[in-house]
Amino acid sequence: MDYVQGGLLFDLCQTMGQMGEDNGRFFMHQMIDALDYMHNLRCVHRDLKLENILVDDNLDLKIADFGFACYKSIDNLKSYRGTMTYMAPEIKEGKNYDGT
Repeated sequence: MDYVQGGLLFDLCQTMGQMGEDNGRFFMHQMIDALDYMHNLRCVHRDLKLENILVDDNLDLKIADFGFACYKSIDNLKSYRGTMTYMAPEIKEGKNYDGT
């Protein structure tokens, strides 16, 4: 397990305030690459939020806390997992959903 000294993306966003389009794009590209990699491995996080994304000294993002992650069968999920304030409506309503 890596030690990531930079802290949470949540804290970085609070410190920076508005980060601008270029910085936002820099982080978003990393997130899309990370999610694409995970989904190609048939893995979904199910609790992705700023508090579960770490930033290292090079401003590289690291996804953490895979406690609710689901592997292999990710297309037809129904379980109630994640942080309520970040959940998609279909999860709160108990509907089946595609993890990706």
